[in-house]
Amino acid sequence: MTTRHYEVPPQLEDLLLEFTVNVLVNQPDNLVAYAVQYFTRLNESGANSKLAPADTNNVQDGGVSDQDDSMMSEDEGPPQNCNYRRKSVFAEAYNPEEDDDEGQKAVFPKSDEQRARLSDAVQGILLFRALDPHQMQEVIDAMFERKVTAGENVIQQGDDGDNFYVIESGRYSIYVKMDDSAEPKKVGSYDNKGSFGELALMYNMPRAATITADEEGSLWAMDRQTFRRIVLKNAFKKRKMYESLLETVPMLKALEPYERMNLADALVPRTFTDGELIIEQGDEADGMYFVEEGTVRITRTEHGQAEVQINVIEKGGYLGELALITKNPRAASAYAVGDVRLAFLDREAFERLLGPCMDVMKREMENYEEELQKIFGSSVNISDVR
Repeated sequence: MTTRHYEVPPQLEDLLLEFTVNVLVNQPDNLVAYAVQYFTRLNESGANSKLAPADTNNVQDGGVSDQDDSMMSEDEGPPQNCNYRRKSVFAEAYNPEEDDDEGQKAVFPKSDEQRARLSDAVQGILLFRALDPHQMQEVIDAMFERKVTAGENVIQQGDDGDNFYVIESGRYSIYVKMDDSAEPKKVGSYDNKGSFGELALMYNMPRAATITADEEGSLWAMDRQTFRRIVLKNAFKKRKMYESLLETVPMLKALEPYERMNLADALVPRTFTDGELIIEQGDEADGMYFVEEGTVRITRTEHGQAEVQINVIEKGGYLGELALITKNPRAASAYAVGDVRLAFLDREAFERLLGPCMDVMKREMENYEEELQKIFGSSVNISDVR
């Protein structure tokens, strides 16, 4: 009898998480039709719909690579052929619009040492990447420590989802019982990093895998309702806030509503204090910024002379796009004036989502060149320096 091997592509969790948040925020009546529309638009927008092949290193028993645990599908192992039960009565649907955010928030007291360890553990967790510093503190407050022993099942396939877990230490194995298998099969592992348990909470489905501790270890857990309020409610609020911001950006008038929605989902908040450097002239471009609150001062230096202010950008404006267009180093520096809140769009998302705006941005590049010529008194070709 042939043993089946399962490999979870590293990009699959990212794709599913973004789709899940879209579903929970929009609450479509026809989920199948919405899924067809969502993935069709994603494909038409130029997204990399090809999932990267799973890394063959560190794969045990034909399972999942632990190369990047934060991107790997956690307790939701291969969804096909799993023995799912009907969701329980308490697995109610969550509507972020109906959540008034009131009520006592979960807070578990921690020592400074515990908070430092938890802060390190949650760094890089995909679900938390769009949270601002205040929201991250809320996450840290809401998580409680759970010690595990060797052989302990942290979650059990078929059980209701109760907690989301972030690994601080220890090694853990992922087991899935398939329809044609009498014994659960090991399909992957975690090694002292990563997170698991979120998809059962987001989908209102039973656990699709068993996670077993291979040794003594430590986890940080967040209960189901707090997880939904922090992750899903904030995702909903973030989209609405960024959609409103993007509607004020003239350049983005060329985008269809669903394209602006996808752009809003891709933005990540960044905060800066007065005088703090945002972009430095000569650096490689990693993305662009939209100004959400505050003012940004743009400066440039020519031939080793002192910096000269060339522009001021306020709420609704944007910066950093020209280096992405020309694929050259930054041609100017940017500084915060007072406290500034920006929405950051990374290079990959820029190339994927802002194709329809490229002509507008290229026209503005010509205007910038003319302004720089007036300021510095000589021809300045942005294409040569950005």
